[in-house]
Amino acid sequence: MKEIKIKKNCFKISCIGAGYVGGPTMAVIADKCPHIQVYVLDLNKNRIKDWNSENPKDFPVFEPGLEEIILRTRGKNLFFTTDIEENISDSDMVFLSVNTPTKTSGIGSGRASDLRWIEKCARQVADASNGHTIVIEKSTLPVRTASTIKTILNSPSKKEDNKGKSFAVLSNPEFLAEGTAINDLENPDRVLIGGEDEKAIETLAGIYKNWVDDKKIIRTNLWSSELSKLTANAFLAQRITSINSVAAICEATGADVNEVSLAIGTDTRIGNKFLKSGPGFGGSCFKKDILNLVYLCRFFGLENISNYWESVVNLNSWNQNRITEIVVNKLFGTLAEKKIVLLGFAFKANTNDTRESSAITISKNLLIEGADLKIHDPQVSEKQISIELEKVLNNEVNTSFESEFSKFSFEKVDDIYDAFIDADAIIVVTEWEEYSKLDWEKISRLMRHPAWVFDTRSIVNKEEVLKTNINLWNIGIG
Repeated sequence: MKEIKIKKNCFKISCIGAGYVGGPTMAVIADKCPHIQVYVLDLNKNRIKDWNSENPKDFPVFEPGLEEIILRTRGKNLFFTTDIEENISDSDMVFLSVNTPTKTSGIGSGRASDLRWIEKCARQVADASNGHTIVIEKSTLPVRTASTIKTILNSPSKKEDNKGKSFAVLSNPEFLAEGTAINDLENPDRVLIGGEDEKAIETLAGIYKNWVDDKKIIRTNLWSSELSKLTANAFLAQRITSINSVAAICEATGADVNEVSLAIGTDTRIGNKFLKSGPGFGGSCFKKDILNLVYLCRFFGLENISNYWESVVNLNSWNQNRITEIVVNKLFGTLAEKKIVLLGFAFKANTNDTRESSAITISKNLLIEGADLKIHDPQVSEKQISIELEKVLNNEVNTSFESEFSKFSFEKVDDIYDAFIDADAIIVVTEWEEYSKLDWEKISRLMRHPAWVFDTRSIVNKEEVLKTNINLWNIGIG
């Protein structure tokens, strides 16, 4: 699709970053605000090309409902382009929505956020902007990052560059759950805007009020807004880890974690959300944000608090590793020359995002144990699976083994029933709906016996499985 540039005749928004947050968020703003021009900017030419593809299957992000929004707004008031400086120059508002991964080296390695792309974006805005520009943090950032952005914006390389320029910096973190991101954007629990410039805050609030009740728009100072995002993700991750720890207790005592979840979830002080046991939390935010909170606490000398939050991450890793141990133990202590089918590779259903997916750790462990691994996922590509596994296996090999990545046996399969032929075990890792509707009688005839199903999501039809000769292990059921 040819990129279109229309003359500025109304309010214009640009967003630097065309990823999981920037793409869907700007699409919904464009859809709800047809009077506003919305430009999504990215240096990655292939990503922009995919967003502009005539085939929605090429879109970089899969989210239910996103395709329809893109198709009805793109080319009208929603545009995807690599022309960053040009579009910043006449934008009234610029969102910063780029990746902030955990640092892999240097001070804070393994915990602190790598802010190089945020800094680069701030410098681009400082150089390319004209007049007054509202700059908005959309990425999840450490507390007081806004002060860094403000310093950069107000310190142009040349004094004459500052003529006629002014900036207001706001924090507007996203609270999206992948798989339900469009609904989260269209029907948010809250919209959080932090800042010091009341006029800028109300300008952004005015955009959201096109479809969000003003009562749901929370105004705070910058630092409260930044910290609220980190702690929201930390609390959710903590809740997942808590119920997974209870699942292990249930398995040891003969209790049923689903019954326990129901019992405690009816307490209005606790509530029933995020009480579903599983293989562990994943995605781009939870682990990264908790580790950033750990780093922040240690920076301010809050050692006991940092240890508390770090234990959430450690327990999540333990939960992922214990699933492999259970599989190995049930299959007579070895996976060598055994065919294992992994159902699901995305970190959760209704997304193609694999970042920090439990499937990566589980797959790595299975392959190191010698398994012949067959992987099925309706949205994750073979290329993406290979990238994730090569990365994690090479790290393991470099530290522990004298081996090569090519020696590990795994394959992405598209025909799910073909994958079951002569399989020794099936592990359900992602809660895709189609996995709850499998024909277990047919599968039993295809598998090699004794056969096992390990359901880490409690979604398979237990009664149908037990009618066959397949052994069943359910997470959290003793």
